[in-house]
Amino acid sequence: MENKHVLLKGTLLLTGAGFITKIIGFIYRIFLSQTIGAEGMGIYQLIFPIHTLCFALSVGGIQTAISRFTAARAALKDEQGARDIFVLSGALSTAIALVVSAVLYQNASWFALHILLEERCAPLLRLMAFSIPMGTLHSCVNGYYFARKKLVIPAAAQLLEQSARVGVSYGMFLILTEQNVPVTPMLAVAGLLGGELVSMIFSLLVILWDYQKHGYRLRSLRSPVKDLKEILALAFPLTCSRLLVNVLHSIESVLIPGHLRLFGMDSGSALSVYGVLTGMALPLILFPSAITNAVSTVLLPSVAENQAVGNRKAIRRAILLSVKYCLILGFLSTAFFFFAGDFLGLILFKNEFAATFIKTLSFICPCLYLSGTLSGILNGLGAANQSFILNTLGLGVRIAFVFFVIPEYGILGYLWGLIVSEILVTGLSLCFLREYFS
Repeated sequence: MENKHVLLKGTLLLTGAGFITKIIGFIYRIFLSQTIGAEGMGIYQLIFPIHTLCFALSVGGIQTAISRFTAARAALKDEQGARDIFVLSGALSTAIALVVSAVLYQNASWFALHILLEERCAPLLRLMAFSIPMGTLHSCVNGYYFARKKLVIPAAAQLLEQSARVGVSYGMFLILTEQNVPVTPMLAVAGLLGGELVSMIFSLLVILWDYQKHGYRLRSLRSPVKDLKEILALAFPLTCSRLLVNVLHSIESVLIPGHLRLFGMDSGSALSVYGVLTGMALPLILFPSAITNAVSTVLLPSVAENQAVGNRKAIRRAILLSVKYCLILGFLSTAFFFFAGDFLGLILFKNEFAATFIKTLSFICPCLYLSGTLSGILNGLGAANQSFILNTLGLGVRIAFVFFVIPEYGILGYLWGLIVSEILVTGLSLCFLREYFS
């Protein structure tokens, strides 16, 4: 009963923080769409495959390992082991992030020209490179506190990051406007960097105070070699999975504007349509996922704890409740976005494409929200191979639609691909978890 209370409280806390963050982010995206324009949004969105690729390499699998092993050891009353896990994982992840950041900074022009096929992304990538170690350390601290069920700290860090991002961008906008300097997508990247810096400082102060309060000393590390092997055994396949997934996602993102040109659009129009889809319509569709993301985050360490003590009944109950409430939320969201799509697109973004995209994407809501929660359960169970299969298949379907359908039907072909891939991923997730339904 106490565990259910903790889960509910944690979910409500993260949901509240997620909603506030998404509201701020939503207003922020409207601000960006009006200051840097649809093409500027397209250029800004192009750097995110590289951004997510760097984070996948630096912390993708390690954050999950922190949450899983910290929760499992805490459940077995091994406090020393739980704290050792964070120290070793955090140090490893930060070291990787520093190397990744240096490589990206030095080769930003090459990535922009040969990977993103847009040389205007080079200065954005250089500035973004500084955010990689900051975001990595912040993510590791979040993973630790997710496992500890002290969710107020990740929630506060999330709010601080988003607030700082908006504050930095708006401050720069005022300065540039006053000096009659053109506003470019660099404004948004500066906001990204500012947000990561603030959240990193906050996370560092909290974790240092926590460890000092409990008298932790580095020399007290009990079995670092054994722990690192255990961390790498889970983190390595997860990292490889997320790297491949992000490589595929990067390929997808780069191919979309190019195949829109094959459909008959010029370069500027293709980037504009891409910017409307990824910078306006999709964030709106993902807005209710603040709830399912919170559920997924809370379930991961909880499932790991239940698996550590052999409580299959609790895992089964978590899966069934997740399916039920995610589907309810998904179908309600589908109805809302479909019938309100024209109003939302034209009033909020003043863009007809956004209205069409919102109505079409409304059909992925049930599967989209459910698949994210089921992914959290699979990661909590340590099912790295299953996660890899799901992510790879989902992206493979979308890339196939980019190659073969976009040149014939334009961006609508990609939207159909999103719907098909989400249905496939959700169905396979339920299949992988079928042993817990009996």
